[in-house]
Amino acid sequence: MSLRFLHTMIRVGDLDAALDFFCNKLGLTQTKRFDSDEGRFSLIYLAAPHDLTQAKETRAPELELTFNWDESEYTGGRNFGHLAYEVDDIYAACQQLMDKGVLINRPPADGRMAFVISPDGISIELLQKGDRLSPAEPWVSMPKTGSW
Repeated sequence: MSLRFLHTMIRVGDLDAALDFFCNKLGLTQTKRFDSDEGRFSLIYLAAPHDLTQAKETRAPELELTFNWDESEYTGGRNFGHLAYEVDDIYAACQQLMDKGVLINRPPADGRMAFVISPDGISIELLQKGDRLSPAEPWVSMPKTGSW
């Protein structure tokens, strides 16, 4: 399986304070922002100065800040979201993990994204490189398990 690090996501309760810290104090630069009125959330992607050119070209490596408009406090580790890795073939990668005894918590029914959980409870997002694959079994019929 070939992996390439994409981003780490954290949830933030006060977006202005988070942007002040990460951009103004830590020195990261915003590379992309997506606001969803329907989903009531914002995604802000940041890159370190050394990674800025690469991040603008390839979307990696970045830090993703997720701001859920109606939530300001997180408990039980919900402020840390997930690590994300790009894979050449989402179905093959999930099958390899299953063959090694890893539970696929969010199967790649859409041909693009899957989630697994580390032994320490950290969500790992696997994303299909390039275009999503055509939906295929057993992934389409596989139930989602737990939370990620």
